[in-house]
Amino acid sequence: MAKQDGNCTPFKTTCGGQALLEGILMQGPGKRAMVVRKADGELVVEEETVKSRSGPARLPFIRGLFVFGGAMVHGMKALMRSAELSDDGSMEEEELTGIDKWISEHFEGEKAVSIIITLAAVLGIAMSVGLFILLPTALTGLIGLVWTTMPLWVRSVLEGVLKVAIFMGYLFLCSRMKEIHRVFEYHGAEHKTIYCYENGLELTVENVRKQPRHHPRCGTSFLFVVIAVSIFLSIVIFTPLEIENTFLRMALHLLMLPVIVGVTYEFNRYVGGHDGPVCRALRTPGMWMQNFTTFEPDDGMIEVGIEALKRVLPEEKGADAW
Repeated sequence: MAKQDGNCTPFKTTCGGQALLEGILMQGPGKRAMVVRKADGELVVEEETVKSRSGPARLPFIRGLFVFGGAMVHGMKALMRSAELSDDGSMEEEELTGIDKWISEHFEGEKAVSIIITLAAVLGIAMSVGLFILLPTALTGLIGLVWTTMPLWVRSVLEGVLKVAIFMGYLFLCSRMKEIHRVFEYHGAEHKTIYCYENGLELTVENVRKQPRHHPRCGTSFLFVVIAVSIFLSIVIFTPLEIENTFLRMALHLLMLPVIVGVTYEFNRYVGGHDGPVCRALRTPGMWMQNFTTFEPDDGMIEVGIEALKRVLPEEKGADAW
C-alpha cells in the first residue's frame, strides 16, 4: 500500500481530478471526463477532448496561471452540471433572478451558460482572494490603529497567522456541512483511485479501498502553499520597504497574486514529483490540511472514481507520466 507521508509510488501520473456533487471530474493528457451518479443509481458519463497548451502556456512560472484558470472554469462548469444531473427532483425548480435572469434574457443557450459559469469562476476567485488574502491585511490594519507602535515584522507575521487561521476555519466549517462532506468523500475516492493506478494495481473497489486518501498534488495543498508563499513575500518585501498603509498593502497583494500562483504551481509540481526527505517535509503541511477536505468514501463513490479515471487514461502507456 502507498505510504501516506509521501507519494512513494512506482509511477506518478499527471491525471488528476475534482470532486463534484455525487460525482468526480477527472482529466488526463488528452481527455476530460465527468462521471455523476444519478438519484436512481445510474452513472452518467460526459467526455471531452483536452487541447494541448502551447506558447506561453507551457513556460515555467507562467503555465501555472493557465492551469489554475482552466481548472476554475472547467471545475465550475462540471460542478453546475453535476448538480443538475444528481438532482432527485425533490427541489422545486427555482426561477432565475438577478444577474442570471438578465444574462438569460439577453443571451441564448450555451452562450448564456458560458457567461454564467465564467462569472461564477471569477466571483469564486474574488471571494477566495478577499477572504484569505485581503481580509487578514484589513484586520491587521485595524489592529494597527490601536497598537500604533506595532513593528512591521510583527504585523506581517500576524497577517500570516490570520491567513492560516481563516483558511483552516473555512475548511473546518465546510467539512461539517452534510452536502459538502459527501463531496469531500468523493474527493477521497478520487485520491485513492489515482494512488491505486500509480501503484500499478488493477482498478477494483477492493484495491482502491486500501489506498491512502491524502495526495501530494491535491488542490488543497496548492491553496495552502499559495497562502504560505503570500506570507513569505509579505515578510521579505513589505517589512524592508516599510510599507504601512493598509490599502497599499492590499493593492500589492493583488499585484503579487500572479507571481504567487506561478511560484506555487512550480513548487507543488516539483515536491509532488519527488520522494526525497526534503520534499516530503515541504509537502507535509499541505497533506495534513487534507484531513479537512478528504474523507473515506463508500464503494459506490469508489466505483465513480474508477470509471472517471479509466475514461481519461491514455492509450499509450506512460504518456501521462509526471
